[in-house]
Amino acid sequence: MKDFMSKDFLLQTKTAQELYHQHAAKMPIIDYHCHLIPQMVADDHKFKSLTEVWLGGDHYKWRAMRTNGVDERYCTGKDTSDWEKFEKWAETVPYTMRNPLYHWTHLELKTVFGIDKILSPKTAREIFDECNEKLAQPEYSARGFMRRYRVEVVCTTDDPIDSLEYHIKTRESGFEIKMLPTWRPDKAMAVEVLSEFRSYVEKLSEVSGVTISNFDDLVTALRVRHDFFAQQGCKLSDHGIEEFYAEDYTEAEINDIFNKVYGGKELTKEEILKFKSAMMIVFGEMDWEKGWTQQFHYGAIRNNNTKMFQLLGPDTGFDSIGEFTTAKAMSKYLDRLNTAGKLTKTILYNLNPCANEVIATMLGNFQDGTVPGKIQFGSGWWFLDQKDGMEKQMNALSVLGLLSRFVGMLTDSRSFLSYPRHEYFRRTLCNLVGRDVENGEIPVSEMDRVRQMIEDISYYNAKNFFQF
Repeated sequence: MKDFMSKDFLLQTKTAQELYHQHAAKMPIIDYHCHLIPQMVADDHKFKSLTEVWLGGDHYKWRAMRTNGVDERYCTGKDTSDWEKFEKWAETVPYTMRNPLYHWTHLELKTVFGIDKILSPKTAREIFDECNEKLAQPEYSARGFMRRYRVEVVCTTDDPIDSLEYHIKTRESGFEIKMLPTWRPDKAMAVEVLSEFRSYVEKLSEVSGVTISNFDDLVTALRVRHDFFAQQGCKLSDHGIEEFYAEDYTEAEINDIFNKVYGGKELTKEEILKFKSAMMIVFGEMDWEKGWTQQFHYGAIRNNNTKMFQLLGPDTGFDSIGEFTTAKAMSKYLDRLNTAGKLTKTILYNLNPCANEVIATMLGNFQDGTVPGKIQFGSGWWFLDQKDGMEKQMNALSVLGLLSRFVGMLTDSRSFLSYPRHEYFRRTLCNLVGRDVENGEIPVSEMDRVRQMIEDISYYNAKNFFQF
């Protein structure tokens, strides 16, 4: 029986242990997709308690607490103290065994605070106090956490109308770790709610300096902002979509749809899909022109709980995996850009694991030999960024593509304590490959290639792919 969270945690063979400790563990972190708050990095935010840094905004934990019978006031309430919230989380943790939260919780305690104790009601107070004492020290700040984990680059997620003032402030401060913006233009094609779309376009017009009276003006304004993002070091876009949009449309139809929006007329479902399809092509062409990488996170059903959405807003733990038939639309979208010679580097993330093989085979349709792994299968995302989900993603990529060219893990997190997810991924990767070596499925004589593959997936592939 092995000790919990020992140095060989998740590493079931000698080869896996060597691959992780001698190779993967030594690599810096490139976190090319996250949701960190840029102001916290710019201001080198100091956290007032473990609850703020650990439970604030963490809908993974909130979901578990609600499931465990914890009242909402201890998750998102304003009338409960930091200790009361933490105490309820500590009561929940023993019930999270076999959920990735159990592993993440103890990895974070160990790697950030040097605490090997198991979190439970019995240990809650001493862990809370010890962590709070350390959080009062200068090195336990937003930037301090990034340094602790040897982070080299983070890419935040930013709207086209964002001023990027905190990215600029961070860069000008001389902070050695790069914080770059990522272009996330979802609101620029969200015509399903007319009032919100029109309000967004007004803000876009203001920040771009472009008077927007027709569809071409909208594209011009977005290009102005796209150029601004590029000037601030942006190299990636990201799109959070339910499914891919690839309806046939004409230029005249899109102009009419835009005019209809400003005439206050409700759009049909067909018109909404046509407009989104046109915008996705516009975005894809912009990214191709600048050599950016476009990312697509698809497959979530968001805000399922209307009551709680009205009370708390989005991203509070009421989203789930969706079922969408997207393969044909995805193929059609990629093919349109490819036929026009305008398909840029692309990462596809699916939320439903039943699409793993769909994605893994889609990649090969549009690889063109210009860039190794030009079309990527994104790492296990959201509900899938745990051991089982990551193994399934890597297995599908391995048998239907080239795992060796994979750009690896990201946090996709708002928390400065989420970097151990990279460690969790690297241990899982090394265990998979190490098992194959010891099973005789990979020749021992090729261990130099295996070691390089581990380092590449952990770090070098991302560094080279994004040209950081």
